[in-house]
Amino acid sequence: MHVFSSQHKVGILGGGQLGKMLLYTTRKFDIHTCVLDPNSEAPCKIACDEFFVGDLMDFDTVFEFGKKVDTLTIEIENVNVEALKALEKEGVNIFPSAETLAIIQNKAKQKLFYVDHDLPTAAFTRYAYKDELKRAIEHDVQPLPFVWKSAQFGYDGKGVKIVRSLSDLEELPNVECIAETLVSFKKELAVTVARSPRGEVRAYPVVEMEFHPEANQVEYVLCPARISENITKKAELIALKTAAAFHHVGLLAVELFLTEDDEILINEVAPRPHNSGHQTIEASYTSQFEQHIRAILDLPLGDTKNKVSGVMVNLVGAEGHNGAVIYENIEKILKLDGVTPHIYGKKETRPFRKMGHVTIVHSEIDKARSIAQQVKETIKVISK
Repeated sequence: MHVFSSQHKVGILGGGQLGKMLLYTTRKFDIHTCVLDPNSEAPCKIACDEFFVGDLMDFDTVFEFGKKVDTLTIEIENVNVEALKALEKEGVNIFPSAETLAIIQNKAKQKLFYVDHDLPTAAFTRYAYKDELKRAIEHDVQPLPFVWKSAQFGYDGKGVKIVRSLSDLEELPNVECIAETLVSFKKELAVTVARSPRGEVRAYPVVEMEFHPEANQVEYVLCPARISENITKKAELIALKTAAAFHHVGLLAVELFLTEDDEILINEVAPRPHNSGHQTIEASYTSQFEQHIRAILDLPLGDTKNKVSGVMVNLVGAEGHNGAVIYENIEKILKLDGVTPHIYGKKETRPFRKMGHVTIVHSEIDKARSIAQQVKETIKVISK
């Protein structure tokens, strides 16, 4: 397959920051790209060859867009799967497959998939709607506390809540959901696995994630994770088994819990480049974004090892700020050695909206984490 400086077109469903960073690679390799996004000013607009505005959940819009390209991928899961199935029948190369995406889009189906494939995950119960869950609690069938997760359309901490009492259900939507056992864990980890159609597989080093306590968003990603070699091997093996079970092509980010007794449980997966891999742009021999492009085009996969330790800091909108964005004190962090900011190009900020990230590289992971703390305390994403 000839893709470099050719007529081969790669389509991306979604035009946000992940798509924009995928385009770093397609521009480097001179691969023709088409992007579909509902926002006419999406971050991808400035870097792709062809940009289309449209609803990612609309069958006709996705199907017509897909017919324009040879290989189609995603940077967001919430797309019309039925359109993808129809495009597969038309001969379009779609990665991840429509079948895989249909499972991952729904957290209940995703959890059942882990059970069916003997993959470790927290115990859970599936509920069709909130009243069913409420009755289960009232009749002591569903024990408290638990983690409530919307089956669909959850992201960046949305669609997740710890339920400790019946009254906590009041503000939750009446949708299909799962009630997951509240896991006592020491660390949240992640492993990104790349798989190509020809069967080549590479795993990135295990990363450690630190979350914001209120927004339930990743604040810091540390690579390599500060864990033992035994835990590292266990996490990598589970991630590889998960990717193989899905027959996944492209990147699969596998989020994991390290429990108090050193067991590894799968939290959830993302079939695309992921927040837990942003540090690979500066810290790895091959970034996650280049690796995804290599994988979906069946090119040889790149080296996943670290060149240096890296920490990623998410830049999110400050609380109390809505409107035109200002990155306060960005000049100060640019003075720090090993610090690289990535600004996503979103002109409007709001509380906890992902606006960019900063990578800190250093020969020592603890030193990189210390500088990351300094970065976090210095730069502020505010509005005019």
